[in-house]
Amino acid sequence: MKVKCYIQGMAAISPQSTFEGDVFSAPLVHTDSNLLTCMEPDYKPFIPANSLRRMTRVLKIGLTTALQSIRDSGVEAIGPIVTGTGKGSLQDTEKFIREIEQYKETALNPTPFIQSTYNSVNGLIALQVKGTAYNNTFVHRGFSFENALLDSMMLLAEGASNTLTGAFEEMTAEHFYIKSRIGFWKAAATDSRQLYEQLSPGSIAGEGATFFVLTGTPTSQSKAALTGFKMLYKPTAEKVAAGLSAFKEGIDLVLTGRNGDSRYEHFYQQADVLFPGVPQLPFKHLCGEHDTAGAFGMWLGVQILHRQQIPAGWFPMLKDIPATAGRILLYNHFYGEQHTMMVLERV
Repeated sequence: MKVKCYIQGMAAISPQSTFEGDVFSAPLVHTDSNLLTCMEPDYKPFIPANSLRRMTRVLKIGLTTALQSIRDSGVEAIGPIVTGTGKGSLQDTEKFIREIEQYKETALNPTPFIQSTYNSVNGLIALQVKGTAYNNTFVHRGFSFENALLDSMMLLAEGASNTLTGAFEEMTAEHFYIKSRIGFWKAAATDSRQLYEQLSPGSIAGEGATFFVLTGTPTSQSKAALTGFKMLYKPTAEKVAAGLSAFKEGIDLVLTGRNGDSRYEHFYQQADVLFPGVPQLPFKHLCGEHDTAGAFGMWLGVQILHRQQIPAGWFPMLKDIPATAGRILLYNHFYGEQHTMMVLERV
């Protein structure tokens, strides 16, 4: 798909030190428990205390990230709010289900049910910024953020001055256990720094929230441009190769969603063949695997293009770290089903 939009502001809460300070000097956060959890900031500057105590983690993470991305953009009036999430608020969902059993479907507290709906974060953002424009949440597993991004680009093409576009995901102990039973995570405890060296079925779990303020035209604050975009559902390796080939021109860095899962490594090997000599950076050891991990990959790509620097401390497994990049291809997939390719360029 031929598109062009500009990233004017962004923010991320992730397992790394991505929310505050200089990410390029931040140390690598790692785990050997197969689960990367978010480093949560102080929410008080963003959320009133009386609201904060009633909110669950994903609501606090999502709202704070959105508000910080708006501050970063310098935009005063936010237009459409479009997000993607694979699971929404798991904590509230689990609490409501437990209370159904505990109270035998009587005297239930409606708050966990209300806050468990997928569009709760969008609603909170709109209330906080007094937004009355288009507001939508996409829940399409590994395409959740990408569909939100596609919707945002169409809104910009139709005349919207900007969009607030993002993704949010949380992991709970119960959900981690359930996914481990069906082979999503590695059976053996794996050091996240050695994720790509220990190829075996499964990956490591993660969570996080990432938001962007997008515009249809460049401004003095534009950090990067999104100039190419493609989604493929359950493609063959040959179709993946054809999709990647369409974006070969001028690429000087490839960001990949490699996650150490031996069952789907052959897809990423297509990039090895098609981009010989082009440096590749994997990012799942930083954020873990989850439905909307691609949003973190996009955030990282924009950071590299905007700062013209690569956080070498985050990639100890690589001997040669490229100095800079001007045109980045991001290729990610979610367990071999939803595949996304996007081109990010320096402005």
